[in-house]
Amino acid sequence: MNRRWLIFTPAILFVLASARLALGPGDAVRSIPQNSFGRGETIKYTVHYGLINGGEATVETSGGLERVNDRPCYKATVSGKTTGSFDFFLRIRDQWRAYIDTTSILPLRAQREIAEKNYRKKETVDFDHLHDVAEVTDHTHNNARSTVKVANNSLELVSGFYYLRTLNFDRMRVGDVVRVPGYFDGDNFMLEVTFKGREVVETKAGDVRAFKLVPKMPNNKLFRGENAISVYFSDDRNKIPVLFQAEMFVGTVKVDMTGYKGLKWKLNMVN
Repeated sequence: MNRRWLIFTPAILFVLASARLALGPGDAVRSIPQNSFGRGETIKYTVHYGLINGGEATVETSGGLERVNDRPCYKATVSGKTTGSFDFFLRIRDQWRAYIDTTSILPLRAQREIAEKNYRKKETVDFDHLHDVAEVTDHTHNNARSTVKVANNSLELVSGFYYLRTLNFDRMRVGDVVRVPGYFDGDNFMLEVTFKGREVVETKAGDVRAFKLVPKMPNNKLFRGENAISVYFSDDRNKIPVLFQAEMFVGTVKVDMTGYKGLKWKLNMVN
């Protein structure tokens, strides 16, 4: 199985390395006001393969702000692991982290630590959004460094989900498309996400009123068609991801919210 399947779950389905060439002190390339998330937020999920629980994931922001290149940042971490019989055959222990500028909601630093069966990868990506470049440090291979060109205002996977939470879904109509430039694993891409309206979804934490978003998938051997993934964000001021569903050639995978704490606003549950 392609090891990258987890990027579509909240772990996920979900600069140049020094401060000298990155965003300078006090600089922000854009300003995006938001009041949906802050410090000390934790959301927990279970990953289901059909009727089988196969994994767990956590998305959280630290209780305090961090500083990268003299900029205040949210430290957001996504952790995922297999459980039960899946842990015996696959054994996944993945952690993704982004330091997200509080003003621009852009990643200044992103880190991955991947342990999937015998596969290992550990890297740091430092973004310079003023010059649209990033420096990648591959800690798995003697801290080898490479510089790559990235698109203007590029997001990586963790910051991408937080950026979606800044959008005003109340102003959207069914069929509207949001385009988000992204960078992952050496590749630049343009993620297109279609707004599909409102639904009530069942989660382990209860029934939640939600917005439905469908990212357009490229042709691949893992997912069934370009609309194979559905992501549901709570229909309230938090806009947290409460459910992910993916139609794969090997069956349906669901990532289901089981609990949460530290939200800024009351979750829009169905009584």
